[in-house]
Amino acid sequence: MAKLLAKRLAQAIPLLFGISLLSFLIVALAPGDPLAHLATDPHISPQTIEALRHRLGLDLPAHVRYWRWLVGLLHGDWGVSLQYRLPVSTLIATRALNTLILSLSATLVAILIGVPLGIVAAVRRQSFIDRACDWLTTMSLSTPRIFLGLLALLLAAKTGWFPIGGQHSAAFDRLTGVQRWLDVLHHLILPALILSLAPLAVYLRQMRGHLLETLDREYVRTARAKGLSRSAVILKHALRPALNPVITLFGYSIGNLLSGSALVETIMAWPGIGQMTVQAVFARDIYVLMAAVMITSMLLIVGNLVADLLLAANDPKIKLEA
Repeated sequence: MAKLLAKRLAQAIPLLFGISLLSFLIVALAPGDPLAHLATDPHISPQTIEALRHRLGLDLPAHVRYWRWLVGLLHGDWGVSLQYRLPVSTLIATRALNTLILSLSATLVAILIGVPLGIVAAVRRQSFIDRACDWLTTMSLSTPRIFLGLLALLLAAKTGWFPIGGQHSAAFDRLTGVQRWLDVLHHLILPALILSLAPLAVYLRQMRGHLLETLDREYVRTARAKGLSRSAVILKHALRPALNPVITLFGYSIGNLLSGSALVETIMAWPGIGQMTVQAVFARDIYVLMAAVMITSMLLIVGNLVADLLLAANDPKIKLEA
């Protein structure tokens, strides 16, 4: 397993380098000027704008700017935001934690609901529960997140059960420690549910399909013929092999949830990396965009690594091959 970890980490280095190079060049060579909004201010002279452009290095060739950014990144410097004039590391510190909380909450909801429902749907094939799960997956995968977000805002506004966006209430500073956690949790419920619906449907469908396939295999039929109970056959013989594709899917879902949270964060006003990335796209804030791309890429790599470890723990055959 140590060799497997070393191999995955060695593969991650050139992958991250290629992602950073391609992303930086695409953003740097895109049409538009990050300082164009300053030209509309009559109090700012063209000389001041050019001096700022020179100080930020925007007048340098793209490959020179990339090299400077890469060297700074290796020393822990993510660059300076062109929009906020603040270090990118300062901007993403809190927002990265907020997005991670939202993404992990959505993943936890999707797994805790989707996987058990998939097991029940496979065991009770063609029943009412199976048809209800099929309807749930179809609706979850076919309904756009923007519509779900607007529907959630309407529900919050009409019922008053949930806050309308944001991460905490206006009186957050006056609350005690436990009250602050409950306040954040109250604001987290709707964004996490919206973000979890699509992966929940995928987990449910994958779990159902692979468990049905496993239940038809010869060694499972042999276990039934030996007189084992239905629950013992499912839990001891069929469930673990059927979980392998779901575990692999979990590795990809970590990075996908982080990148897919941008829309939910924007609609629900959740202060995370996704919302900041959308604002950086319109402002052409290249260093903020690069930070978002690199964090998403690293999380996807870490997610796949975690999935490899979980697969090895779940399936001794995979561990032996590794």
